[in-house]
Amino acid sequence: MTPVELSRTVLHAVRRAVDEGELAVAVLPERVVVAPPGPGGCGDYATNVALQLARPAGQPASAVAELLRTRLLCTDGISDVVVTGPGFLNISLAGGADARLVRDILRAGPRYGHSDALAGQTIELHAAPDVRALVLMDSVARVLRSQGARPQLHCTRPPEGAWVRVLGVPEDIRVRPGTDPLRPVPAPADPTPLGRDAARWALLQPAPHDRPRIGDEHLVQRESNPLFRVRYAHARSRAVVRNAADLGFGPEPGPVNASALHQALADHPRVLAATAAHRAPDRLARHLVAVADALAPLLPSVLPLGDEKPSAAHRARLALAEAAGTVLAGGLTLLGIDAPAHL
Repeated sequence: MTPVELSRTVLHAVRRAVDEGELAVAVLPERVVVAPPGPGGCGDYATNVALQLARPAGQPASAVAELLRTRLLCTDGISDVVVTGPGFLNISLAGGADARLVRDILRAGPRYGHSDALAGQTIELHAAPDVRALVLMDSVARVLRSQGARPQLHCTRPPEGAWVRVLGVPEDIRVRPGTDPLRPVPAPADPTPLGRDAARWALLQPAPHDRPRIGDEHLVQRESNPLFRVRYAHARSRAVVRNAADLGFGPEPGPVNASALHQALADHPRVLAATAAHRAPDRLARHLVAVADALAPLLPSVLPLGDEKPSAAHRARLALAEAAGTVLAGGLTLLGIDAPAHL
C-alpha cells in the first residue's frame, strides 16, 4: 500500500464514520496527509486527521482517533494502528507490503505513479518568453499528462530554434498572451552549450524562485553532480539486472532491509501529484536524487560474490534495484532528460 493509497483508505474510513453517524462533521477534508512517524510515534506512517476532525465533531481527538483506529484495523493491508500523543494515528502496514510495492512498480513500469486524478481537465499553461520558463512549462506539462490532464501551452512569442533543437522545447506552443505566466528567475547565461540533459537539469533542479547555475559542474561525472548520481544509479540498476541474467537468475520481490529506499519509492506517486499541483519540477528532481542516494548502498549486495550461489535475498535485492531504476527512468523522462542504460 503506497502513501497515496493509505491516504485514500483513511479518508474512506472517515467518510464511512460520518455516513454511519459516528462522526458529525459538516465538511470533510479533501485529502488526508500521511507521513513517516515523528518523535514518539511508531509504525510505518502517521496522520493527524483525528486532531483536525476533533473540534468540528465536538469530540476529543483521542476519541476520534480510537473510532478511526477500530475501522482501520479491519482494512486489508493494515496490521496495526496505535494512537499516540493527543490523537495521532500510527499505522503499520501488513507484512509483505514492501514486496507488494516493488511488484506494483515492476508491473507499472515507467508509468508507476501516473494516475487519472486530473482526467478530463484541460489546463492552460502560460510561460514568460524566456528559456527557463519554457523548459519549466514543458516539464510541468509532462507531469500534468502523467496525472491525466490535457495541458495547453502558451507564450507571447514562439520559442527560439535552439531551444527547440537542443533543449526539447515543444514547437507547437500557442502564441498568445496569458495571465499569471510561469516566470521563474531567468538563467544568468545561455544554457544550450550544456546540451539537452545537463541544461534541462540546471534549469529545473532549483526551485523557480532560485537563481539557476549554468556551468560545467552539471557535466562532470562525479558524486558532487546530482544529475550524474541519478543517471549513474539508473545505469547501475540496469547493469545488475543484465549481470544477474548472465548468472542465471532474475528478480523476485521479497523482504529487503532498505527502509529509506522503500519509503522513497512509495512516495513517488505523491511527489508527482505535488509536482503537478504546484507546477514545481524541482520537487521531482530532488526526489530522484533521494531515490538514487537511497539505492547506492544496496547495489554492492545485489549480485553474489565469489562462489556464492544466488539466493532468495539476492533475487529480492535485485527486484528492489530494478524497481528503483524504473522510478528513476520514469522521473527523468518527465523532466525531459535521457536515462541511459549505460553510462
